[in-house]
Amino acid sequence: MKPMSADGPRDAAADTLSERAATLIERDIIAGNLPPSSRLGIVELARRYEIGPTPLREGLSRLVSRGLIIGIGQRGFRVAEVSREDLLDITRMRTVVELEALRLAIECGDDGWEAGIVGSLHQMRRHIQRTGIDFREGAPEFDRLHKAFHTSLLAACPSKRLLAAHSDLYDQAYRYRRVMMRSFERSEQFTGSHEDLAELVLSRDVEAAQARLQAHLHSTLDIVYPASNEA
Repeated sequence: MKPMSADGPRDAAADTLSERAATLIERDIIAGNLPPSSRLGIVELARRYEIGPTPLREGLSRLVSRGLIIGIGQRGFRVAEVSREDLLDITRMRTVVELEALRLAIECGDDGWEAGIVGSLHQMRRHIQRTGIDFREGAPEFDRLHKAFHTSLLAACPSKRLLAAHSDLYDQAYRYRRVMMRSFERSEQFTGSHEDLAELVLSRDVEAAQARLQAHLHSTLDIVYPASNEA
């Protein structure tokens, strides 16, 4: 007998397929293979990913809740647009979420948390040293290490919801961050900004660390939309 959920029998295989569909679609959105505002047709996606229509729709619904796509009409979907207003909204939310998560992480963090920050920074720095200018956003291994570093700063935060919100908002900013990364002409400039941020967090100076993190988050907005940086 299948296990019961609040809505009736639950099919673990269907859950796995819908998760896979969400993962594949998300990957193509953030990589730019599915451009902003493009329509996501179920038939085309089913053929593209070789996944049935039902788990595809479930996967798309998961991405709607994460802000990467929007629902239109009768169960239709489009990739979310990019705009200054959207990035501003993401940045506002990231600032609220991450500054509070950072405060809690600094208050609760132990030696293991500090070691995690040092280790993730070292891994990212070594990867950049090996790859040179190819460190720019878009390479899967760099993307993983970059997110891991930012996650490590907040890892001691005891709120799972704050950490989940950080992860989702980080991913929503990805398409904008790819544009921002082109502004770094030297890898040292990028590495230095993250070393400075880590140093302030490890010093456990909450106010200074929050101020630096806020400036770091707003840098994407200021670089991608330089004519309007009053936010």
